Amino acid sequence: MFALTFLGTSASVPSAERNHPALLVEAAGQRILIDCGEGTQRQLLRSGAGFRRLDRILLTHGHFDHVLGIPGLFSTLGLRQTSDVMTIHGGSGTIDIVIRMLAGLWGEGRAPIPVEFAALTEGEVIDAGDFTIDCFPVHHRDTDSFGFVFQSLARRHLRPDRLVALGVPDGPMRGELAAGRPVVIADGRTIDPEDVLGPPGGGRKLAVIGDTESTEGLSRYVANADLLVIEATFLDRDAQTARDYGHLTAAEAAAFAAANNVGQLVLNHVSGRYEDDEILAEATRIFPNTRIASDLDRIVI
Repeated sequence: MFALTFLGTSASVPSAERNHPALLVEAAGQRILIDCGEGTQRQLLRSGAGFRRLDRILLTHGHFDHVLGIPGLFSTLGLRQTSDVMTIHGGSGTIDIVIRMLAGLWGEGRAPIPVEFAALTEGEVIDAGDFTIDCFPVHHRDTDSFGFVFQSLARRHLRPDRLVALGVPDGPMRGELAAGRPVVIADGRTIDPEDVLGPPGGGRKLAVIGDTESTEGLSRYVANADLLVIEATFLDRDAQTARDYGHLTAAEAAAFAAANNVGQLVLNHVSGRYEDDEILAEATRIFPNTRIASDLDRIVI
């Protein structure tokens, strides 16, 4: 299961309703921030998520609307005297921007909290046991941008009817079978896990793409995602402007979702130049299961 809290859903210019980009993803007891636009710490409080167990930030790229909330968040965490190490993942250029920003405020290596930096290259970022995070390169102007795929493990559950039919008693034996180990029951028969386990199920896939000027080459990462979060900064009537600024239109995002068997599409990085209804109408004509993210929305998959 993945729980998403949209802390900021605006494009580069925020509005009274939309904060700069940030997304909190919670999975298996871990809480991971994707991007940290200006005002993110206040959005964490407004959402009720707070700062507990927040020790990892994934950065899609280094544009200021995606990173300027880091100093404020770090300052608050420092005042709260947190001893947790904050790990920041990003492209090498993005990390350099953050390091120089922090050094300009507090001096080199003197941020208010312990910080580690992990440069992204295509492939696995984290294997948390219950879920994994992989990253992949994205084209957005002159940045070293990345998207992220979260995947939870498909699990096989015990079939109660088979347990009863084979005479497996309640208790530790069933736990052993669930863990994939055979057991010997009282009458001497050996029961194998395959005798009582159902088919794999429950695995989930979440894909998150920040700013991008093209979806070319991204299908192999996003295909069959239960949920895709992606930008839709412009409408199709302004497609040339979208190209000039390195962004997608709502129609392009919807076509990408439709072509890749995505379960649900959530549009993000919304520009104040359009009404939400306009954006949604353009996208749903192509991919009906689309919604526009609003600040503080929470979605669970």
